[in-house]
Amino acid sequence: MAEASEVLHISGLHAWYGESHILHGVDLTVQAGEVVTLLGRNGAGRTTTVKSVLGLVGKRSGSVKIFGHETVDWPPHLIARLGLGYCPEERGIFSALSCEENLLLPPVIGAGGMGLDEIYEMFPNLYERRTSPGTRLSGGEQQMLAVGRILRTGAKLLMLDEISEGLAPVIVQALARMIKSLKAKGYTIIMVEQNFRFAAPLADRFYVMEHGRIVEGFSSHELKEKMPMLHEYLGV
Repeated sequence: MAEASEVLHISGLHAWYGESHILHGVDLTVQAGEVVTLLGRNGAGRTTTVKSVLGLVGKRSGSVKIFGHETVDWPPHLIARLGLGYCPEERGIFSALSCEENLLLPPVIGAGGMGLDEIYEMFPNLYERRTSPGTRLSGGEQQMLAVGRILRTGAKLLMLDEISEGLAPVIVQALARMIKSLKAKGYTIIMVEQNFRFAAPLADRFYVMEHGRIVEGFSSHELKEKMPMLHEYLGV
């Protein structure tokens, strides 16, 4: 693909939390409209990579180009305004706000965000629970809310951290349908996923991380031949 279609280009990325050196020269690219999954065991550096893109680490060095802008020295609020939406593993639902108030809370950062009607169409459960306090929702509904919240902002690059974790299979299936729908709408998605069986049918490309480095990158059509390597690194 042409370089002009690159949404994210990371080169030689190092990241620290305090004195702890977590990322050791990460290189990866994400093209417009792709679903890219970061695979690896807990502690491999996947979440830190996503947080580093947003500037949410203690210190980082290297290159992080987002929509062609070098952002490694930018503060998080300016990075987000380029069109990034982040769904953290802990979801970050506000207990004092209703479901709908949680949806309306984030600022609009770009044109083309989904309206409430579109979000409720994608997640009918949220419409039914729109007046309920955010933390009274089930785990699956809270995950839908966390994702729905960033869709309203106009973000075009979505970073989803372990969205399937701990959820019932029927909810995981609904989230898979959501990913396919968002891809069809032209969103670019980076997923951090422990659930390989959830991620495998959805992703266009995969990066495997170990000890703060990318140890392998491959496309979906190479998946079958890469299974022995994935078994070694992930135990899948």
